[in-house]
Amino acid sequence: MDEKIKAKIQKLRKKSKVAYVGSVNENGFPQIKAMLVFENDDCKVQYFSTNTSSKRAAQFLKNPNACVYYCDERGFVGALFTGKIEVLTDHETKAMLWRPGCEIYYPKGVDDEDYCVYKFTAETVNCYHNLSNQTFPIDEL
Repeated sequence: MDEKIKAKIQKLRKKSKVAYVGSVNENGFPQIKAMLVFENDDCKVQYFSTNTSSKRAAQFLKNPNACVYYCDERGFVGALFTGKIEVLTDHETKAMLWRPGCEIYYPKGVDDEDYCVYKFTAETVNCYHNLSNQTFPIDEL
């Protein structure tokens, strides 16, 4: 992978406050949801938090195929990561993403049974920039 493209993808991931997470519903149709980005250290493994009772959590438990999309709409740059999502409910993983204010949504705290974490593991990344569209194995990033 070209070092400029690699740097562009990593910069986009680091500065993004929101990512668009895609799942597949029970009828095989794609579903997209905007989710807050609470961590941005790694491109291969990415974490998101949500409600265990959500539609998306149920979808990922049945079909872990997923995508995560980051974009800079002003710069016309996008990075589409494709891979698998696991729905995690262990204390350590949930505590990693817990932030002050989360208790508004999860009144029982970090161990609230309706609080879970998605662990997304990317397999490929597709980058769009400068009118170019290229897909790479995640290990090249």
